[in-house]
Amino acid sequence: MARAAQSEIRARIVIEQPVPGVLHSLQQDDAPLAPQRAKAGEPLAFEFPLRIERTETGAKFFGKQVRREGPLRRFVYVRVGTAAGDRASPWTRRMKIDIHDVDPALLDAALAGGVLEATINGTAKDGSPACATIRPVSWRVA
Repeated sequence: MARAAQSEIRARIVIEQPVPGVLHSLQQDDAPLAPQRAKAGEPLAFEFPLRIERTETGAKFFGKQVRREGPLRRFVYVRVGTAAGDRASPWTRRMKIDIHDVDPALLDAALAGGVLEATINGTAKDGSPACATIRPVSWRVA
């Protein structure tokens, strides 16, 4: 569909408790984008544009960071360790953050001028960087 039928919002992924010293980045075109590293486990934040197209069954998401799987699933990757560009890292991982199931009321609030924000936990139970599909701890509009 033409971009004219799409509206743009700002989105932010906040990674709480990232493993200190490990490089994280968004993924764009199968490459790292805007790598960051927490020195002592402080939160990392990645902000990016999202385009939304309203449909009869909900919303579809588009943008340089948006990936798709099947007809409905849309997600954003956060790259970790060597995947984020740190060749010396012992980890090569990606976090998959689903966005297709965001509450429509939050999308409306973001369209009104807020920033759609997902907070995720960056450390797995074993103390290594989180990976695979990560469910946000919370969604909100900031």
